[in-house]
Amino acid sequence: MIIIAALMRDDFVLTLLYLFLGAILIGSVWSRQALSQVRRKREVIDRAFLGEKIKVRIHIRNHGWIPLPWLSVKDELPTGLSSGTSFQRVVSLAPHREANFEYTLRARKRGYYPLGPLVVSTGDILGLHKTITIQEDVRHLTIYPKIVPLSSIEIPSFSPQGTLRHHRPVFEDPTRVLGKREYVAGDSLRRVDWKSTATTGRLQVKLFEPSIALETLIFLNLNAEDYHYRRRIDSTELAIVIAASIANWVVSKKQTVGLMVNGRDPLKSDGVPQYLPPRKGKSHLMRILEVMARIEIIQDSPLIERIRHHRHFLAWGTTLIVITGSAEDALLDELYQAGRSGQNTILVLAGPVAYARDIKNRASYYGIQTVSIPSERGLDIWRK
Repeated sequence: MIIIAALMRDDFVLTLLYLFLGAILIGSVWSRQALSQVRRKREVIDRAFLGEKIKVRIHIRNHGWIPLPWLSVKDELPTGLSSGTSFQRVVSLAPHREANFEYTLRARKRGYYPLGPLVVSTGDILGLHKTITIQEDVRHLTIYPKIVPLSSIEIPSFSPQGTLRHHRPVFEDPTRVLGKREYVAGDSLRRVDWKSTATTGRLQVKLFEPSIALETLIFLNLNAEDYHYRRRIDSTELAIVIAASIANWVVSKKQTVGLMVNGRDPLKSDGVPQYLPPRKGKSHLMRILEVMARIEIIQDSPLIERIRHHRHFLAWGTTLIVITGSAEDALLDELYQAGRSGQNTILVLAGPVAYARDIKNRASYYGIQTVSIPSERGLDIWRK
């Protein structure tokens, strides 16, 4: 344009050149300065249960005095919670104005999902410059596994003086008085109720209600090789539902429960999930559910090594609930050794298991209680 202006000796071409260069300079400064005054914020809960609707709110505000002719807002969505791949809107913002957006995600499947990044971009009005963007960090949503409400589970225990009622009189709890009866030769004098004796004039002894304490450790097997390859996904998800439901039932009875799982945890640098020893309380249950929400199946990670290592640190009378897709003789032998050490064992077969009847017969020979749950409907045995 300078050469054309020199040859034609025309000031009009130079004027166009000045205007063009000015538009480039002003547009660059305008876009950068305006975007630096933009504040963005995403509001969303980071935990939800299956079936819940998750509201995501995005707030964009222009705190500067420079208007924004156009502003693009884009948020990447997790594929497991939304039918689309991203949420995108384009608006214009005057000085000290704001724009609010809202969209909904549905918790369809348990998991640990990334949300974002939230990208805000703009440029000059003539489109002469490359678009300038700023982005918000990625957030993660934890979707808890499904919990099936259970009413009764026959979990054996040898730990006396707890809070659960029991039918065996050997577990009588001296703090739970059931009634009184007349003294019979051989009764301990410690059971004599002296106030009732003084009232009736005959020796009266107290009757105590049997009770036990239930300490449970759930071993959840997510080793891929232990599940049929055609039903691997459904069976492992069913195993997680079973583990979450049992843990919820134990905590609802104010008993202790722990979790040992051999899957992969994306939050851990080495991928090894945290071992949660038996504890009480709703907060402990939520930690168990968070691990189950994030956990993924893994290759070449036998569960038997975990059982062999951890059962030696458990108290006498602890119940081991092993949830798996198959049971070899080595696993049954390890559970048999746990029983000989004073611990109780329950084997839960999750999903359609080949030769399930044969496994039950071999387990009964070892004295191991076995339950087969081929589908979620199979949990009805514990709902009654």
